[in-house]
Amino acid sequence: MINRFVLNETSYFGWGAREVLVPEIKKRKFRKILLVTDSGLIKTGIADKVTKLLDQNNIVYELYSDIKPNPTVSNVKKCLRVCNKFHCDSIIAVGGGSAMDTAKAVGIIATNPEFKDVTSLEGLANTENKALPMIFLPTTAGTASEVTINYVISDSDREIKMVCVDPNSIPVLAIIDTELMAGMPASLAAATGMDALTHAMECYITKGHNEMSDMFALKAMHIIYHNLEKAVNKDKDAINEMGLAQYIAGMGFSNVGLGIVHSMAHQLGAVYDTPHGVANALLLPTIMEWNGEVCPDRFRDMAREFELDVEYLSDKEAVQKVCEAVRGLALRLNIPQHIKDVGGKEADIEMLSDKAMNDPCKPGNPREVTKEDFMMLFKKCF
Repeated sequence: MINRFVLNETSYFGWGAREVLVPEIKKRKFRKILLVTDSGLIKTGIADKVTKLLDQNNIVYELYSDIKPNPTVSNVKKCLRVCNKFHCDSIIAVGGGSAMDTAKAVGIIATNPEFKDVTSLEGLANTENKALPMIFLPTTAGTASEVTINYVISDSDREIKMVCVDPNSIPVLAIIDTELMAGMPASLAAATGMDALTHAMECYITKGHNEMSDMFALKAMHIIYHNLEKAVNKDKDAINEMGLAQYIAGMGFSNVGLGIVHSMAHQLGAVYDTPHGVANALLLPTIMEWNGEVCPDRFRDMAREFELDVEYLSDKEAVQKVCEAVRGLALRLNIPQHIKDVGGKEADIEMLSDKAMNDPCKPGNPREVTKEDFMMLFKKCF
């Protein structure tokens, strides 16, 4: 069997790592940059930590900050117009998954204009050209968009999240400056951290997992489980660890896929605009316990990373212990525990299940799933 791994060219890690940004821009001879961020990061001064570097060094850039959580096709088209109007030759994204995913779509369409409708990027896009050169500075420790070949854009008309998979969309440079992550509100740090944990756990049990992805997934799980709570409480060392862990998880899942936690979470985001990390976190324990029936040995490995003693437990008990540990972490982080808590309606279960059946993360799940299974699982999570 042949396994493919795609990673970005260069990454920098650490508190204050943004100091390498200007030298990298000059080395790469970027002349007109599209800077993608969101208005919240501008208001809080986090984006200023990057724009000041650019201004002080007379780096020319155009700012686009009309980014919303769960970015839409409309977001992408507006941002693309700015990119084209000013003939940008490169993109810098400062933000969480929303800013980075918008930047990816724009970067791809800028060099592959036949995809300008945006919706044709859904799934395995057959683009011919690499995206505009992109530099990503994540401000959340969750999505790992800076190292993945994936991005997600919401199609409001169809009320779905389009999962786009394209090796041409990977940034050339990632700068994981954990100082930029330190300003996250506790709720955002908790949700994005649980997103990263979901990536690691689903990556470890997906059908496509291999020895290399297993290595990334297990390491990420260990770091996240032991540091997320401390990071939310502003422990600097733990914030550094979370910045690294979410990146490690990204290297794994980007190359082997995910499962139905994401298939279901995407629908909550598309229909109710639920933040992605929250959607993953409230679904994760229930769905993983169901999946554990077909791969209990993998859960024993997870238990070791969480430092849980399951040696004398049955397979079912071992799976339950791992899932209860995850649920306990989410509770301590004040993550909503039920779909009804984020505005979901039980009357929507069949519609949500129909959508989940068509989600591209579904085939990677270790356990075959039917529409009836989805309905049962959604109901359990209500």
